[in-house]
Amino acid sequence: MVNKVDHIGIAVKDLDKTIKFYEEILGIKCVDTEIVEEQKVKTAFLPIGDTEIELLESTDKSGAISKFIEKRGQGIQHIAYRVDDIEKALEELKKRGIRLIDEKPRDGAGGAKIAFLHPKSTFGVLIEFCER
Repeated sequence: MVNKVDHIGIAVKDLDKTIKFYEEILGIKCVDTEIVEEQKVKTAFLPIGDTEIELLESTDKSGAISKFIEKRGQGIQHIAYRVDDIEKALEELKKRGIRLIDEKPRDGAGGAKIAFLHPKSTFGVLIEFCER
């Protein structure tokens, strides 16, 4: 079902400062930033090896990233796994009794189709499925 780790999502308060750290201190270059209106977030993608780091800054206090930072502070928010057929994967998980946040895929950054699995079914980890 899962091909690889597509990206690791990290919630941050200040996207520009965080990008500067990753580029100047860690040597990982940002290749793209994007605002995803539906998710109330500004993202930055930093490729590293066969995966990417996705930095997420909230664009609205009512957004999920803002709420995450308020509750838990900055840090890893989700792990995204690449799948070939997201609709088929979600259907299979639902049959197996896995609780889903998204029963149908939605649009994500970079033109991806994404869906989240509920942490109560994934041992406390917010998992994103990503079809590119």
